[in-house]
Amino acid sequence: MSEQIKQIAARIRELREISGVSIETLAMEFKLSKETYEEYESGNVDIPVGLLYEIATKFNVELSAILTGEGPRLHTYSLVRKDKRVSVERRKQYKYQSLAYNFVHKKAEPFLVAVEPDDNTEVHYNSHPGQEFNYVLEGTLKVIINGAEIILTEGDSLFFDSSANHGMKAMDGKPAKFLAIIC
Repeated sequence: MSEQIKQIAARIRELREISGVSIETLAMEFKLSKETYEEYESGNVDIPVGLLYEIATKFNVELSAILTGEGPRLHTYSLVRKDKRVSVERRKQYKYQSLAYNFVHKKAEPFLVAVEPDDNTEVHYNSHPGQEFNYVLEGTLKVIINGAEIILTEGDSLFFDSSANHGMKAMDGKPAKFLAIIC
C-alpha cells in the first residue's frame, strides 16, 4: 500500500488509542468486522473516504487532519489552487482531491473525484452517514443507489442519502470527473 495510506492508518490508530476506544467497539459502531477494521488500521488495505469521514466525526477532528496530519487553520475563506489540492489515494478506480482541506469547521466536505474506466463489471459500494451531492463535470457516470441504476452525463447532478449503499462506475471506456460534496 502507499505511504499516504499507511500514514492515514497510523493517524486513525492514534486517535483511537488516545481516546481509549477498542478496535471491537469501533468496528461494531461502524458496522464492520473486527478483522476489516484491523486491516484498515494496519495500512495494508485502502480505507473508503466515507469511513474516513465517519472517523473524523467520531473523534471530533477535521477530515483534513486525518488526510494530511495537519489541522486546517482558515476561518474566513479557503482558496485551493488547482495545483495545490490534497490528493486522497483511494481505490484504483477513484481519485479524490480535497477542495477545502484547509478550512476550519466545515459543514460539508467538497471533493473533485475522477473515476477511471475499467473492464471489471463489479461496482464497489460504500455508505456513510449524511447526504451527498454529485455534479458531473466530464464523461458519463453510472451511479447505483440501493440497486437503482442512474446514468449521469456532463451537467447532471444527483443528491442522495449517503447512508444508502452506493457505488459509481465510469461508462463508455472513458474517465468521468465529478464534484462530490459530502455533508
